[in-house]
Amino acid sequence: MDSVTQAALGATVGGAVLGRRLGCKAVILGALLGTLPDLDVMIDYGDAVANVTEHRGFSHSLFVLTGLAGLLALVSARVAPASDIPLARWSAFFGLVLITHPLLDALTTYGTQLLWPIESPPVAWPIVFIIDPFYSLTLLACLVIALLTRRVRHWCAWGLGISCVYLLLAFSAKLTVEHRLAPVLAEQGLEDAPILVQPTPFNILLWRATVVDGDRYHESLVSVFDRAAPPTLEPLRRGATLESVALDSRAGQRLAWFAGPFLRYEMRSIDGQLTLLATDLRLGFPGYHPFNFSLATRQNNAWQPVAISVEIASERDLDATTLSRLAARAVGNRDALCATTFVMPKWQPEPLALPCASSNNP
Repeated sequence: MDSVTQAALGATVGGAVLGRRLGCKAVILGALLGTLPDLDVMIDYGDAVANVTEHRGFSHSLFVLTGLAGLLALVSARVAPASDIPLARWSAFFGLVLITHPLLDALTTYGTQLLWPIESPPVAWPIVFIIDPFYSLTLLACLVIALLTRRVRHWCAWGLGISCVYLLLAFSAKLTVEHRLAPVLAEQGLEDAPILVQPTPFNILLWRATVVDGDRYHESLVSVFDRAAPPTLEPLRRGATLESVALDSRAGQRLAWFAGPFLRYEMRSIDGQLTLLATDLRLGFPGYHPFNFSLATRQNNAWQPVAISVEIASERDLDATTLSRLAARAVGNRDALCATTFVMPKWQPEPLALPCASSNNP
């Protein structure tokens, strides 16, 4: 999640645990600790792929944060002025504030290395978008009331309770969407294909499904307000013929570890040089994928891995018009938006006979 949300979560947890004894100090300390794991973004690992895939690594490890919480608890129990606070309470304070950060991150699509240094793929159970105004504003509103009324523990507990209910609603919405998708996938023989179901930007009403099928992948938008009409799978090209070239590079292997099969490959001329690019299909929205990386260049009729991967900016940025159409689709207007409305024609294997196909690529 974004840093503001993580600070708000840390402050709320801190206030709920030690608000009765430390008051506003528990909120401030919780906010500072809640943002601590994200300071890893200040580390430069040498190239674009490394910087992206190492984020949410060691600083988000449950092992590392548990050890740090124990150390901070021991120090605080010895030197803090509030000596009446027992070690167990300090341990609960530091442990919950620090560990809720990566656990919340793991509920987004990006992926979090909860078990670092164990070399396992990042954990992602996406039920909320990386920025969710309702979740964040709920925490912030309760924090403001807590600080104004001085009833810190009471209102922080309310903030945590409401935000947890919201996460449960998000989980329920995802299960509903997956239930609607299941017969469509079975009908097309894709029930065993890699699939990612995640919320679209800033809400839990409209969900995006991405299904990988060899050289193709399919996108679908499903709203919790959609009625009897089954979801529509919209096919796109993935450029999988270039995958073997990508995997010849260390950066390409790292991306495959990070994103799994949800990668798209293309050749593009950059500064006059034919370059192999990989796009992380999980992040952003179809037509607005922000994470694109150079992996190799064409030299003397052969591909050569790049020494330092570079991040290439998206060809399009989200704007107010797109967001308004997303909002309309979220409340069940199937004609407002297709999953592939903003995807460039070169990725579409054939014209799409969809209710809103005429609006494609405005």
